[in-house]
Amino acid sequence: MSGQYIEGIGRRKESIARVRVSSGTGLFLINNKELEAYFGRTGDMETILSPLKAIGQERTGYDVTVLVKGGGVTGQTDSVKLGLARALSKMNEDFNIALRKENLLTRDPRIKERKKPGLKRARKAPTYTKR
Repeated sequence: MSGQYIEGIGRRKESIARVRVSSGTGLFLINNKELEAYFGRTGDMETILSPLKAIGQERTGYDVTVLVKGGGVTGQTDSVKLGLARALSKMNEDFNIALRKENLLTRDPRIKERKKPGLKRARKAPTYTKR
């Protein structure tokens, strides 16, 4: 991988992904593992590669290195997608139009709701007993 890279940060739920994009051969590493080895579920790879697909550069031309922490599989998938879209947007301003059209530069603001006192979870009340 070359020395020059563009970095993008993506967040979703509790996960944070730091994505570095540089020109190269199409190598995609997540936490020093291949994309297919790290995300094994069927739709995860399509979700992560959607920013590259939106600009027409799917798996060619760019080396991508990702450091992702926290959260679950879905949160990590979406945080990597957002970080990759932000890095591509920084790399070339012309990509902004295509990425915005696919709604890839917008952060998903939904987070876990806090637990309230007297309830079992955020909204689940204890079971009512008559006696």
